[in-house]
Amino acid sequence: MARYTGPSWKLSRRLGISLSGTGKELEKRPFAPGQHGPTQRKKISEYGLQLQEKQKLRHMYGVNERQFRNLFDRAGKQAGKHGENFMILLESRLDNLVYRLGLARTRRQARQLVNHGHILVDGSRVDIPSFQVKTGQTLSLREKSRNLDIVKEAVEVNSFIPDYITFDADKLEGTFTRSPERSELPAEINEALIVEFYSR
Repeated sequence: MARYTGPSWKLSRRLGISLSGTGKELEKRPFAPGQHGPTQRKKISEYGLQLQEKQKLRHMYGVNERQFRNLFDRAGKQAGKHGENFMILLESRLDNLVYRLGLARTRRQARQLVNHGHILVDGSRVDIPSFQVKTGQTLSLREKSRNLDIVKEAVEVNSFIPDYITFDADKLEGTFTRSPERSELPAEINEALIVEFYSR
């Protein structure tokens, strides 16, 4: 299945979380979209809850189903908790780290910056959003891309940088210093349900 390109606000309301990270989608209408959205009280089955959790995480990081499953299988081969390893792999994707550094306002925008070749990893251009960044690697912008308006706006607006990355606003470059801990990853996701979903 191809990547979802429909209205992200409608999807946020359907899943009950803010996919953009701003929370604006749920401010005015914090209920599912559609005619019966505000009054729907349907009981969700155990499978439904697991599927919903999987869709939340998948759409949050903007990953298609095949990539998502492959990454999940890869996480299972690593030592430690399967669910946590999986979320750490998602968090260390290049497009996500560009977003975390504050070089883009949304993950979609970060993905576009990477696709268009604006991002350097250790000085080399990388245009693959799913590129797995290793600890110690440095992310920066190409010289020609430093004056992009969307980057300037994003850096001005951004007020939070996670502890597992360092960012130099003057040089517009950051370093992925260590793997994130579970407490630093999205709290609204219950990864145990996703592990259960794929273990069926």
